[in-house]
Amino acid sequence: MKLTPFLTLSALFISAFSLTGHSQDKELTLYTQRHYAFDEEVHAKFFKKTGIKVNVVKAAADELIVRLQEEGENTPADLFMATDGGTLHRAHEAGILQPMTSEAALEKVQPPLREKGSHWVAMTKRARVIIHSKDRVDPSELSTYEALADESWRGRVVVRSSTNSYNQALLTTMIDADGRKKSLKWASGVRKNMARPPQGSDRDQVRAVAAGLADVAIVNTYYLGILETAEEKKDRDAAAAVKIFFPNQAGRGTHINISGLGVVKASSKVGLANQFIDFLLSDEVQALYSKNTFEYPVVDGVPLSKRQKVWGEFKADDVNFSVLGELNAEAIKVFNEAGWE
Repeated sequence: MKLTPFLTLSALFISAFSLTGHSQDKELTLYTQRHYAFDEEVHAKFFKKTGIKVNVVKAAADELIVRLQEEGENTPADLFMATDGGTLHRAHEAGILQPMTSEAALEKVQPPLREKGSHWVAMTKRARVIIHSKDRVDPSELSTYEALADESWRGRVVVRSSTNSYNQALLTTMIDADGRKKSLKWASGVRKNMARPPQGSDRDQVRAVAAGLADVAIVNTYYLGILETAEEKKDRDAAAAVKIFFPNQAGRGTHINISGLGVVKASSKVGLANQFIDFLLSDEVQALYSKNTFEYPVVDGVPLSKRQKVWGEFKADDVNFSVLGELNAEAIKVFNEAGWE
């Protein structure tokens, strides 16, 4: 039968609608505060393997949480990703995440790297360590985070601002372990020992130690990896001038934080979202993160990268990441009382 122009147009409209609907069914929207270029490569690998496209919306974590609350049931987001365990806790407390059914999350990752109700799961770990000058500091001088408040380190320490979430997370674990009074004494002591007012990024702290402005700094390990592989020779030279020390090995262990994610409560694509989480927690992708972003894998049995093996193995603090969220406001108050800008 010959189609009339009306029927032809209707058929084309229905066909186009079906294709568009099918395309949208194979897409996920990720709200994330991560800004690593390698994440785009991971998303491309996921698309190649599954045909599922990941649309990314980037912003500050707290901004994304507020946006999800305001959008409610109308949010286009399917997944929320953050670079701090305390932020993930706040997202869960805000009621914007739903329990995951990802097999990889439930089987491969156990609490505290997964929220006990499975509302979020860690995808990578990073260690916050002490880096020191190879020439001016003997590792035997170092022991714990707490020891950096000793007068022997006066004028020898650099570290970034107290507004940085990594410093806030570290302090929350110290408040949890040592109490508020001791933590305030530590923050005040470290502030007195700083070679300059807190400023810059973790990479800037490494550069300051390499340049002789200070002897030690508190930084995340993966920033050293970034400098070691930098295009500019001066950054590679800065990384070569320092060494990592893992503090508190005789006690609670070195502080770690996480990048992690959860499924947005209002998402209509729960199956696809959990498929994405399964992919991120696969041994292949975990190893790729270890090699390319210098973050540590969260899945047991995934080998460290060659670079991480050179840095050395360490005992990690197994603090519950909910503490990072619950004590965050207290940590900010302690920093302010200590005069740590």
